[in-house]
Amino acid sequence: MALKSKLLLVALLLSVLFLSVYVASATQDPDLKQEEEKEFQGRQQEDQNPYFFEDEHFETRVQTEEGRFQLLQKFTERSDLLRAIENYRIGFLDTKPHAFVAPSHFDADTVLFVFQGRPTVTIVRGEKRESHNLERGDLFRIPAGTPVYMVNRDENEKLFIVEFMKPVSVPGEYEVFYAAGGENPESFFKAFSPQVLQAALKTEMNKLERLFGQQRQGSITRASEEQIKKLSQQHDQGGSEGFWPFHGGQSSSDAFNLFSKHPSQANKFGRLFEADFNDFKQLQDLDLLVSFANITQGAMVGPYFNSRATKISFVLDGEGYFEMASPHVSSTGRQEQQPQPQKSSPWYQKISGNLRRGAVFVAPAGHPVTAIASRNSNLQIICFEVNAHDNIRVPLAGKKNVVSQFDREAKELAFNVPAREVDRIFNNQDDEFFFEGPNEQPEHGRAYA
Repeated sequence: MALKSKLLLVALLLSVLFLSVYVASATQDPDLKQEEEKEFQGRQQEDQNPYFFEDEHFETRVQTEEGRFQLLQKFTERSDLLRAIENYRIGFLDTKPHAFVAPSHFDADTVLFVFQGRPTVTIVRGEKRESHNLERGDLFRIPAGTPVYMVNRDENEKLFIVEFMKPVSVPGEYEVFYAAGGENPESFFKAFSPQVLQAALKTEMNKLERLFGQQRQGSITRASEEQIKKLSQQHDQGGSEGFWPFHGGQSSSDAFNLFSKHPSQANKFGRLFEADFNDFKQLQDLDLLVSFANITQGAMVGPYFNSRATKISFVLDGEGYFEMASPHVSSTGRQEQQPQPQKSSPWYQKISGNLRRGAVFVAPAGHPVTAIASRNSNLQIICFEVNAHDNIRVPLAGKKNVVSQFDREAKELAFNVPAREVDRIFNNQDDEFFFEGPNEQPEHGRAYA
């Protein structure tokens, strides 16, 4: 009987608790409730378009008067649909002329692409120090754990480098470790106890405190002309004439300049430069292909899809928009409508968004995608294609489009029209890969599915 009374008492207390929560929710501040609804709608809109990233999705890791480094959020923080690339990160370094980036090492294999500026990158391999004078268009690999520092030796042009990273310590997590430094950046030596540092460096503590207490300017500082001359004098190799839109060359034996090759695709609507492990062996173990697309203003690339590779695209310059077909994302409106008739195929949702410098969009394997340059400027994009081995780019329009390769009978059965009608449409485009863009370009505003 006593046990039954206790159970009734517990049930009564829980009822009172639930009632109080309900009343509090019902009497919530209207402004707070409206704000929460807006946050929910924002998250819902992001869920509808997990393939597009803008300024707010970058974290500022370093910020000084001389420059900054920004890192894109983990892809899986946006959506589980991006699990295939969860162990890759994208970031960019943006500095003033004559800026110096302090020595550090990364817990990630890193590929640099130099878009602007003339960096001298110095790495330490064992007891050997190597300095590489890079130019615009250069790709450069920094193995994980390799001490590295750099300086922008250009006295007029800013340095802009896009970084592709594959972490090796904690999957998807990227960290920088500073040996040299003080208060800002903080040297990792300061994490050790005074006794350990005195013994390891065989130095009195007051001298150690002075050494590790002086730097407060941050990890990106300004170097003098004399310092730049000294830092860049080793292995100073000139480049050869490159291709439009830049002039550069293969400036180092450990670097590869994308513009030193003839473009793999080129016409008046754009040019595509590509590098795989046959061009740059250091891409092989990363299973990576790097490409640069310069789309003429008002023109477009694709549509096409990759058979195996997932393409991560970073907009370097210009404006435009992209569109992609995805079977994994549905619009809220469609879900709320009445049930659709039975189909033998998935529903495809258009994913789209406005492109400008710093925007990132992802095209997973198999997803048809296109990018269109605005009528005011060329659209320049650097692309990193992961899982690139045995990948095939499948064109959906223009010469060599895949539909034109179908059997006549397959065309008629698939489209339920005579094959000649299919051919009349898919053989109408004479150009390849790059095409004249739409006469009217839609206004996308923010990127929504």
